[in-house]
Amino acid sequence: MRRVLIANRGEIAVRIINTLKKLGVYTIAIHSEVDKHSKHVRLANESYNLVDTYCYLDIEKIIETAKKAKADAIHPGYGFLSENYLFAKACEENNITFIGPNYKVIEQLGDKVLARKIAEESNVPIPPGKNISNAESFENIVKEAKEIGFPIMIKAAKGGGGKGIRTVYSESQLFEAIQAAKREALTAFKDDSIYIEKFFESPRHIEVQIFGDNHGNVIHLNVRECSIQRKHQKLIEEAPALDEELREQICQAAIRIAKKVGYYNAGTVEFIFKDNKFYFLEVNTRLQVEHPVTEMITGLDLVELQYNIAFGGYVPKQVNFNGHAIECRITAEDPENNFIPVSGKISVFEYPQNVRIDTFIEEGTEIPPYYDSLICKVIVKGNNRNEAIENMTYALKNLIILPLKTNKSLLLDIIKSEAFKKGDVSTDFIPRYFSNWKESFDNVLNEELISGFLSKYRELMINKNISNSYKKEHNLEMWMV
Repeated sequence: MRRVLIANRGEIAVRIINTLKKLGVYTIAIHSEVDKHSKHVRLANESYNLVDTYCYLDIEKIIETAKKAKADAIHPGYGFLSENYLFAKACEENNITFIGPNYKVIEQLGDKVLARKIAEESNVPIPPGKNISNAESFENIVKEAKEIGFPIMIKAAKGGGGKGIRTVYSESQLFEAIQAAKREALTAFKDDSIYIEKFFESPRHIEVQIFGDNHGNVIHLNVRECSIQRKHQKLIEEAPALDEELREQICQAAIRIAKKVGYYNAGTVEFIFKDNKFYFLEVNTRLQVEHPVTEMITGLDLVELQYNIAFGGYVPKQVNFNGHAIECRITAEDPENNFIPVSGKISVFEYPQNVRIDTFIEEGTEIPPYYDSLICKVIVKGNNRNEAIENMTYALKNLIILPLKTNKSLLLDIIKSEAFKKGDVSTDFIPRYFSNWKESFDNVLNEELISGFLSKYRELMINKNISNSYKKEHNLEMWMV
């Protein structure tokens, strides 16, 4: 039996463990002291307490633990070390299979400047831009920015996840924006290298899921729409997107980039889409948060595919695409306080049983203040986009997470909006349509009433000692309609 260590936490750790256990793989969890009661720790066959809050970023300690646990492989999940080529390299040097791309490919594509060059050499359009060295004078940067044409974006060369990014609309904003982007990049990536590129106003964010194997085969698994964002963070994702002709063009562009670098395992090629033209953005050399929408329209388990490819398997020869899928990211954030992340204990967690929920939370779960605010993902499918929207509306209306504040009401209002239903989506969707959004009193009141009902319902079930069979017979469990 192979043994795999999951170098992550939360929702994605649970997601990976569930698939690996289905495959008969022995799973090994790591965790910080604050995560010692987390769901992924209980689900794994074996776990190791690495104590430190930020142990998920400690390459040396994770490799040491993997060797101690006799792990054959490590799955990095997403975030943390998933795109750190030094981590993938350390796995290789210690004869541990890294369930992801080769470290050399991660290093190449992790450098956004080099990735742009690779895309250009692959005959894929790139936005006008310029690498900015640390020795570059401000006068030269101003000159380059004017040649590109304002507005421009300043981006961290080694960045990702929306960090180290600033939009600049005029020369007067440029100096301060550069300094801020460099500071953020240095903190987040230990590297303050930046580059500038043309900023497209109201574009769409389209991405292609790719998979390669160790036998030279590369395929795409269709495209995803990821345009609904807030502060460069995705909130809602869909699959598929675009019409058939454009879809094929953008997918083939992604495959050309992947073949250029000898890509294998899971990856995502991201594009800016504007006026029926697409431009290369970046490559994420890992599994994406939004991978479930691709799973829903393909019927594939992408974690299983990652695992099989890591141990010599092949990509599928044929993939069928069916229906339309939508994912909403539920975050522990306070809508009334500029969506600041919140922490605390979850007392009520209810959701429709016919909806896919990827999560690590349960009633009683303590959400710590140290990590990403994502607590669960709601994923639905329909025969078409309209049906998927209806299913997501139902799912969000019947998702109850209390007493923690979440962004659920915002997501529900977006899904129900006419602009979203018409497909008028872009990366500035929220500023355009929801800049003055406030959580409605009805939503808050509804959740409080439901919470009160749940408490009384549970008390009744306990006091009356009503059996599960009785509850099912009388449809008592389906109280949410």
